[in-house]
Amino acid sequence: MAVTIWHNPRCSKSRETLKLLEARGIAPAVRDYQKEPPTMVELQDALMKLGQPASALIRWKDTNLSKEAGENEILSALTANPKLIERPLVLTETAARIGRPPETVLEIL
Repeated sequence: MAVTIWHNPRCSKSRETLKLLEARGIAPAVRDYQKEPPTMVELQDALMKLGQPASALIRWKDTNLSKEAGENEILSALTANPKLIERPLVLTETAARIGRPPETVLEIL
């Protein structure tokens, strides 16, 4: 199974999630999403796999967007400023989970 982690090496939860995957014998493709930001299409695909609205992917404490912001406004903000993306995000071909807590990602493996 192909597994990808949108990773921030400075984030403790992201590092813990990566270690958890590796401890389970999973060698995910590691994408530093701040250096290689996802496209709008990739964000939409991730949301479909999460089964969540765009608001689930944004770090609200790091933005000045209103909680009433629409999907397109949030996605545009995430594309323009990838540091606003909640981390880590683990994706497979059919599902995705945010690793908060890290063990949550095991649901899709």
